[in-house]
Amino acid sequence: MIRTKHRADPWLCAVAAAQGGPDQPDALFAALDEALKSVIGHKLFTILTYDGDSGEAARLYSNLPGPYPAGGRKRLAPGPWTEAVLDRGEAYIGRTKDDLRTVFSDHELIASLGCESVLNMPVRWCGRTRGSLNLLHEARWYGEDDVAACLPFAQLALPALLTSS
Repeated sequence: MIRTKHRADPWLCAVAAAQGGPDQPDALFAALDEALKSVIGHKLFTILTYDGDSGEAARLYSNLPGPYPAGGRKRLAPGPWTEAVLDRGEAYIGRTKDDLRTVFSDHELIASLGCESVLNMPVRWCGRTRGSLNLLHEARWYGEDDVAACLPFAQLALPALLTSS
């Protein structure tokens, strides 16, 4: 029998290695930013944590801290997006400016940054969405294959989200 060796994904390895560093969660978030920019692509990348009791989201990381600084908070209104991403743990793909307009109150700011599509990838633990990785890019950038590619990166963010909430 011939054994086929599989090579580990270098981006996943880099993110996993960053988890072990002392400068947390900054090292992990920066590694996720770099890896996801290379593997999937994004212009804007944020990491949010969710508090199910208060119904609020808090921004833990942003690659564009000017318009989207870390520490920003917002109350999330119930609706189809929160039901899908937060309640059911499904990724959300918005492919156009119109998709973003129906979901995000800050759609004009998003568009001003050259972003017209989004992938919101939930980070889950014990059947609950604890946060999300949010990738935004030009129109029609994201597809279903990006959900599968993003999932292991999202789950690698879990320890930082659990200790930050």
